[in-house]
Amino acid sequence: MIIHYNTFIHLLFIGIIALFPVVNPIGSAFIVSPFFGHLDQNEKRSAVRKITFYAFCVCTVALFTGHYILKVFGLSIPVVQLAGGIMICKIGWESLTTDKKPDDDGPMAGKDLKVHEGIDDKLFYPITFPITTGAGTISVLFTLSAQSEGKDFSNYLENTIAIMLAIIFICMLIYIFYLNTKRIINYLGSSGEVIVNRISAFLIFCVGLQIAVSGIMSLIKG
Repeated sequence: MIIHYNTFIHLLFIGIIALFPVVNPIGSAFIVSPFFGHLDQNEKRSAVRKITFYAFCVCTVALFTGHYILKVFGLSIPVVQLAGGIMICKIGWESLTTDKKPDDDGPMAGKDLKVHEGIDDKLFYPITFPITTGAGTISVLFTLSAQSEGKDFSNYLENTIAIMLAIIFICMLIYIFYLNTKRIINYLGSSGEVIVNRISAFLIFCVGLQIAVSGIMSLIKG
């Protein structure tokens, strides 16, 4: 198999840029921090390791089952690119225009975060899904997997490897940020977190727009 390194690096970069804002390991670290408050370092490391593994499984399943789901519902790739691009743009736009703090919304907003017991029961739901890897992450992976469809096996394998490496990279970030939530909170503060989130939101909006335009061009040519 001949790997086109420029294309491969481009796909890897797109995968990371597309996944980072929707997973948002920094912002999610702020949200899940209360879950780890009662754990010692070893217990926290074990919990974060399981969360990272669960997140990898969710992303991998979404990536490899995406094209089968498209076949079941009879959806074409350009339509998925267009719809997925619009959805990703929506995620980026909402992140750009909202003034809410990470802990003002989401599935845990307004709920009691006293989780001194039963942390194992919460590692997959709600910490992994939907706080860490939710519907936005799945929709991005469906869209990325759709772009690999219709190509020869060599290109499909190249694209899939690039996306898998992007998933692994994001999972590494989840592990690092979740394991160091207290340090992140103390170092960044509220203003630093807002800056990172705004930059990420702009990048995801641009990626979504590019994917949507690709879908429109394919529909016009078709």
